[in-house]
Amino acid sequence: MRDGSEINGFEFLVYTLHTNTGDSASMFGFAGRSARGAGHMAAASLRPFLMGRNPLDREAIWQDWRTADRWWHHLPIYMYGPVDCCLWLLGAHAAGQPLWRYIGGAQSTVPVYASSMVLKDADAYANEALAVRDAGFKAYKIHPPGNSLGEDIEIHQAVRTAVGTDFNLMSDPVAAHSFEEAVRFGRALEKLDYLWLEEPLPDENFAALRELTRVLDIPVVGTEVLAKHPYSVAECIATRVTDAVRADVSWTGGVTGALKTARLAEAFHMNCELHTTIFHPLELVNLHVAGAVRNNSYFELLWPIETFDFGLTSALPMADGIATLPTAPGLGAELDWDMIDGATQEVV
Repeated sequence: MRDGSEINGFEFLVYTLHTNTGDSASMFGFAGRSARGAGHMAAASLRPFLMGRNPLDREAIWQDWRTADRWWHHLPIYMYGPVDCCLWLLGAHAAGQPLWRYIGGAQSTVPVYASSMVLKDADAYANEALAVRDAGFKAYKIHPPGNSLGEDIEIHQAVRTAVGTDFNLMSDPVAAHSFEEAVRFGRALEKLDYLWLEEPLPDENFAALRELTRVLDIPVVGTEVLAKHPYSVAECIATRVTDAVRADVSWTGGVTGALKTARLAEAFHMNCELHTTIFHPLELVNLHVAGAVRNNSYFELLWPIETFDFGLTSALPMADGIATLPTAPGLGAELDWDMIDGATQEVV
């Protein structure tokens, strides 16, 4: 992590929705630092809300939840997404279609890029970028330490030198610098031919982001941690607060929320770059969304891949840096229930 601490394992939820016809769908969910805490919040708010609903009424349920959450629940941004994913999977499976085709297929393959964690120095980033490139991935994104502007620029220079000029690179400093520093940082990345600069300032700082977007030539990307998509990003899209927006099926209100944000961005000729969901079952749902839209460039995965490769009985469907959309109904893969049961702390 940025503060130098290490996480001794990942906290996560697994949601399961059952229907009165005997069908069910399950999906991983983000849980921050407390699966127990997040699980009890989800059970207390979402279970009574969903009871008795028709699972095909995804839009009505999504809209009703928006109203209910505003009135009393006020759950974290990652709570509703897995429920919506389950609803879509129930529908896709009943229709006998892979989720991306059930939504409306746009593309059957998507290029993949790898994103770093926070590493110790420039050499570590350069070596990792080379490993990513040599593994066939199509781009590499740096999460720099953010300790100083000079160190971050040095890291980005070292990575560009290591991989050469023909490999795409991106940067995500996670709002580490001031506006003035972000301008200097963006100018440095322009000289190094980086593809985009992500979340250079806090996502909610619209005025500063709009000005940064105006003065920089490198595309500025953001909005992944804004709550209440797509409404919260409408101003960002309509007034070019950023050059591209971010969404995902975990933090953006599920498949429904991610699609709403992507479609809104598309109407303004803007990309919606899908954000990693961390957990591979959710990543697979994200891939299905990537297969159903045209205004997203890549499928993002955290590196090293093996650190996050759990939750499914098979690996994500990709080779040589290209992800291929599943053809089996629904998710197109099975959750690893032996692993899930072995990791379970509590069932609520």
